[in-house]
Amino acid sequence: MFYGFDPVYLIIIGVCTVLSLVASGYVKLKFSRGQQVTIRSGRSGAEIARMILRDQDIADVEVVEHQGFLSDHYHPTKKTLNLSPDVYHGTNAAAAGVAAHEVGHAIQHAQGDITMWGRSVLVYPANFGSMLGPVLVMIGLMLAAGHAVVAGTAAYYVAVSGVMLFGIATLCSIVIVFNEFNASSRARVALLRLGVIDHGQEEDTVRGVLNAAGLTYLAAAVAALAQLLYWAWRAGLIGGGRRN
Repeated sequence: MFYGFDPVYLIIIGVCTVLSLVASGYVKLKFSRGQQVTIRSGRSGAEIARMILRDQDIADVEVVEHQGFLSDHYHPTKKTLNLSPDVYHGTNAAAAGVAAHEVGHAIQHAQGDITMWGRSVLVYPANFGSMLGPVLVMIGLMLAAGHAVVAGTAAYYVAVSGVMLFGIATLCSIVIVFNEFNASSRARVALLRLGVIDHGQEEDTVRGVLNAAGLTYLAAAVAALAQLLYWAWRAGLIGGGRRN
């Protein structure tokens, strides 16, 4: 430990932060480039979203404009498809891809997709686990009074409870990755089938924008998994245990 901070943990957080920043910068770059590719159909993101919803016989989802850059999201409780101004009014490949992606989530919801269900079930326990899990592990280490955590002790059970709680957060982040890429796959299929984009530059641009967006969730999942392994190591579940 270094002044109360573990250098290993600081390295993990540092690497994960860099990955997150790189992924975020990449998606902004791809979105910016996608805005320069005007789709031949000339439809806006809002028009595309409503078109796909009609095609899927989904009549209870409202498409609304939502303020903020790349703040697009589907709200399953309110049944609203919230599109940022650039996407709502945009007539380019980036706007088409993002709008169709969010409709993909609405389709998942309507069809009872398992990744959408899993995401909805896990999100609140995951938020709780990501905050409380590390605290319990540290409490367990303190109960061990500077010694390695020994199985069967109170310190062990407290630390393991923390690892399990953080594991829920990690599982949720992994489910979200599959959920996001599934929505993107649905989006590309719908855009091509309805003739909103053509095979070629428009399709390639949409794929690039959606894949870049998916990488941000992948980076978050990698960060969660790395931290889970760290806390499992601190709790003595892997690597033979560790002194506090």
